[in-house]
Amino acid sequence: MKEKEKLKILTDLIKIHSVNGNEFEVAKYIAALFQKKNISVRIDRFDSNRANLIAEIGEKRDKGVLCFTGHQDTVAVGQKDGWNYEPFSGKVVAGKIYGRGAADMKSGLAAQIITLLELVEEQHIPAGMVRFVATAGEEYGAQGAYRLNDQGMMNDVAALVVGEPTSGQVIYAHSGSLNYQIKSYGKAVHSSRPGQGVNAISGLMQYINAEQTLFDDVPLDPLLGNVQHSITVIKGGQQVNSIPSYAEIYGNIRPTKKFNNNQVIERIQKKIKEINRKSSFKLVFSIVHNFYPVGTLPQNWFVQLVQKITDDEYPDREINLRTINGATDASVFIQSKPEIPVVILGADAWKEAHQLNEYTTVTSYLTTIQIYKKIALNFFKQGRPVSVV
Repeated sequence: MKEKEKLKILTDLIKIHSVNGNEFEVAKYIAALFQKKNISVRIDRFDSNRANLIAEIGEKRDKGVLCFTGHQDTVAVGQKDGWNYEPFSGKVVAGKIYGRGAADMKSGLAAQIITLLELVEEQHIPAGMVRFVATAGEEYGAQGAYRLNDQGMMNDVAALVVGEPTSGQVIYAHSGSLNYQIKSYGKAVHSSRPGQGVNAISGLMQYINAEQTLFDDVPLDPLLGNVQHSITVIKGGQQVNSIPSYAEIYGNIRPTKKFNNNQVIERIQKKIKEINRKSSFKLVFSIVHNFYPVGTLPQNWFVQLVQKITDDEYPDREINLRTINGATDASVFIQSKPEIPVVILGADAWKEAHQLNEYTTVTSYLTTIQIYKKIALNFFKQGRPVSVV
């Protein structure tokens, strides 16, 4: 496939508006590419305009499946006035491809698509099964990943590559991400008589103050470090001279394998019960999203294979094994099969994800395609010394 064709696939994907939805249009575009090459493909449509997509190639002579996965949705654009180029233009300027999703993560998605297309074109069919999974809703709730996980999509997977933007760095572990809400119910009265009411905001303040030190004593995770936690949204009150009867907050926590999601939830619930028991406040806790931490040991053979291939393909930068505090669809997929080795590896520029003037670079995008192809071809040599082709 010529470079111009590869760039067109990425820019076409960027031009499809898939902000927190509309993945069905993306899936239809991808499916058409695979169908032209007679590659087995299936669209898993749900909720009107939402869809996952699954494609497979391989001779199936070796057991186990190597899975490449990426998400089709993007975050919102934000202030359009701050963009140098139209956010859905896929504009290519001075070696950079601009647009919402250019980094996170339509560059990784396009690179995975092209990996399958080129392996078939070049008749380099892997000995085992290579599966490509494009998900819906990763940026908000991971609805697609949960749906596929319930279908048993990971049951036969032996290793997983997530194409999030990493600027070529090999990520072997990441924290979970737990979003939660706390509602506070009080009693409204006129502000001239505050003692006769129950201020719902004051109830939340009890928790907010406690939250600052709530996880101070949790053990340090050897891969992921401390549990990170923040209160990120607060809403309450409608009128300045009324005691509010309702208020709410949202918080985000990054669990680790050493102090996991269930332990985090248990600790929050315990604190809520304590506040309710000792006061007139009524706080109600609920979970919004619950992504689990992912961790594969850096000495794992698959991590080492990916690092060797990536290091060989990037002469312009040092390639390191790293961990991050972000979360990916792997957080969902490992729930059904925790032993799957996982790496997160994608193109430039990971610091530009979700930002104004988001971009990827042409060189890293093309390099990522080559890396994915080599991973696919070498994966089924596990158990023997790897000679990278």
